[in-house]
Amino acid sequence: MRVLGIDPGLAATGVGVVWGHGPHIDGHAFGIIRTCARTQLPDRLNHIHGQVSDLLAEERPDLMVVEDVFSLDRYPRSGILLGHVIGVIFLAGAQAGVPVAEVAVREAKGVLTGHGGADKAHLERAVRSFLDRTAPIRPAHAADALALAIIGLLRHSDGLPRPTGRAAAPPLQRIQ
Repeated sequence: MRVLGIDPGLAATGVGVVWGHGPHIDGHAFGIIRTCARTQLPDRLNHIHGQVSDLLAEERPDLMVVEDVFSLDRYPRSGILLGHVIGVIFLAGAQAGVPVAEVAVREAKGVLTGHGGADKAHLERAVRSFLDRTAPIRPAHAADALALAIIGLLRHSDGLPRPTGRAAAPPLQRIQ
């Protein structure tokens, strides 16, 4: 099974792919989709949509897991912008025919670290442990995306056939 995790953000959207079955992870790749603050919002959203669409076509995941929308009471504009970003990500998934699941970041932290309030550094170390990786995962958005992908693999691969005939994924660090 191949799972694409996405940590949505307007300036930086983290992406991570894991493949394997259940708790066994055969490989991973990650990257970031960046947009420029000086660019108009519709163009930034179009860029994110295009990059996610391209990634879905290249990776052909069985599932896409996106960080669940959360309320930003102190920063309502940020919450609205995040909703726009998530909307174009969902649209890309629907257009590609890829099932989409949402996972709250606190839930992912709880599953991977044992504590829903874990900080980003703790989550990144837990992700590295699951991936049997020694090198740090940077930026943090990519580590968060990998965490979501791992959760998707753990929860949704039971009983599903393993994909065959797929080559190892190229490093996603080329996404900009």
